This record gives sequence, C-alpha cells and structure tokens, in this order.
Amino acid sequence: MPGPLDGVKVIDFTEIIAGPLAGRLLADLGSDVIKVEPPWGEPWRLTQRFTTTESRTFMTYNRGKRSLPINLTKDDSAEILKKLIPEMDIALVNFRPDVAAKLGVDYETLSELNPRLIYCELTAYGREGPDAERPGYDMIVQGMTGMVSSETKTLDGVPSWVWSSPLIDTSAGISMAWAVCAALYARERTGLGQKIETSLLASALSLMGARFLHVENLDKETREKTIAQLEKMRRDGATYDEMVAVSPGSRRREHHGNLYYRVYYTKDAPIGVGCLSDPLRRRLLNVLDMTDDGLEPGWDPLLPESRAYSTALEQQAEKIIASKPSSEWLRIFEEHAIPAGPVRFIEELFDDPQVTANGW
Repeated sequence: MPGPLDGVKVIDFTEIIAGPLAGRLLADLGSDVIKVEPPWGEPWRLTQRFTTTESRTFMTYNRGKRSLPINLTKDDSAEILKKLIPEMDIALVNFRPDVAAKLGVDYETLSELNPRLIYCELTAYGREGPDAERPGYDMIVQGMTGMVSSETKTLDGVPSWVWSSPLIDTSAGISMAWAVCAALYARERTGLGQKIETSLLASALSLMGARFLHVENLDKETREKTIAQLEKMRRDGATYDEMVAVSPGSRRREHHGNLYYRVYYTKDAPIGVGCLSDPLRRRLLNVLDMTDDGLEPGWDPLLPESRAYSTALEQQAEKIIASKPSSEWLRIFEEHAIPAGPVRFIEELFDDPQVTANGW
C-alpha cells in the first residue's frame, strides 16, 4: 500500500544524523528521497564500517533512499541541479549558513529554480547571533544548553553527556520532517513553497521543557545569585561537581519525587519504576507498605526538613526493593498496575518478544 507521501520527491543534501533522519522519515512515509553526497561518500559512511563504504550509522539514517553522487564544489554541479530541482517538492539542507550559499544550494538559488519548493534548513545554532556560522554537534549543544549539567553525571570529575542516543539530533530530525509535512499541506492551499528553519539549539531548548522556563517574579533573584556564585567559583578553581551542587537548575538526587520515577536496584538486578500521577504514587506506597507526607495538602518540598524527609523516604524504599529479586518485583508491580520494567542491555533487544511482536 502506498504511503501518505507517495509521489512526493525529496532531494536530501544533509549529512551525519539530524538531516538524514528527516529524509529517512519522509522515505518511511512513501516519499522518493534522493540523497546527494560527494563521490567518495558522506562522512557517516566511514563510521562503524563493515564494508568499504557501508556502516551501521549510515544505514540507520539513510535506508529507503536513492543515492546520487555529486561534487557540489565543481562547476558542473549547478547544471545538474538545474535539471533536478524543478522536479523536487522538498529540499533538506544542514550546512552552515555560509556554506550553503557557496555550494549553490541556498534557498534563494533553489527557489528561483522552483518556487513551489519546500526548503528545510537545519543549522547548529540558528541563522542569527554570534554563533550562527560556527559548526556544532549534538554533544556540544548538550553542554551549551545546560542538558549536561542538569544530568549531574561525571566520570572522574569530568561532565558526562547523554551518549546512549543522539537525542538532540533525533529531536531536530523529527522536527524537520514534521515541519515539512505541515508545509506540504500549506502548499496544497496556497500553491507556494516556503523556507523552513530550525536548529540543534532550538531542539535542545525545546527538550529542556520546564527547565528553560523563566518566571521573572519567582526566578530572577535566584538566577542572578546563582550566576554570580558560579562565576566566583570558576575564578576560585572550584570543581565541576562543586558547581553543580549550587545550581538549582541541576537535577539533584534529594529533590522530592525521586522516590516515584527512578531506577532501583533489586536483590539481583536494576528495574525502572515510573509513577507520575497521584493515584500511581499512592498505589506504589501501598505495595511497599509506606506512607509519604509529601503527598498531602500544604506540603512544602523546598523546606530543608522536607528534603531530609524525602531522602529518608527514598532510602527506606531502596531497602525494601533490594530485599526481593527483580522478577518478583516486576510480577508484583504488574499485579497492581504500577508501571515498571527491567533495565536491559542492547544485545538483549533483538530477540525480545515485545520488540519482535511489533515488527521492530
């Protein structure tokens, strides 16, 4: 059965992860995606290779596409694009703003060839500002947006980024595909193409959610005090861990609520437990034969005594859950409709019955 974007033609000039993911998602929806890359292949072909020009990383983000080798730095590439672009519905680009123009794949050039073209551009930091033309990647943007410090994870005193998945790249790629679909719908009504812009920075700030929400009357004094304190600590040579400890924006273990949404270690293995609603939290407390004053009206989680209480409560829960094996706890939680699951390794997923049952 044809996908919803059957007949839509996409020219994909992107490399690495975010842009190629957008192209792959459009291909999954039925688009005909032509990936333009230099004759020697894009850089991601050479990472985790299992043949000369194929790699796991490249296949992950470029399946379902057709490849077209073009050296965009050569003069004859312009003639090729003049023939291709008028037939395209969508162009995906993730060069730095200055590079796209030099290669002749900027919006102004391509839209002249095809006014109905939907041009989606991803940059690292956006088109404006002092960092606009700087290169950037997922891990760098994680650090710049407070995502790394919010995780409070260190290895030998050095901050550790979220590396299990390229979450900012993934978010940006999904945003690109989503925006392109909206632009296709708009074109059906207006007959006109358009330029779409997004960035890794914008995606990261969006992912930060409430952490990137500043309420002037509530946060101004604390924010200014924290910035001054961090600047002084840097001058005084404080360690990263010491600075994280004074930042209210960093998620610290003693914050109330960690009892209900976290990983516990059972008698034999770790499991994840997630209870975000009041009924679920009370259900968990009932199973553990515990009470929590923090769920009652009038509780102030910011008081020092409240934090001490929460820490003691967590330690009590840890001790209880450590008394039984994971299989028993998972059975108990399932019987009481409490969301929980094992902490698995990647190697265990390929034959997992839940994964295979859904065709993943």
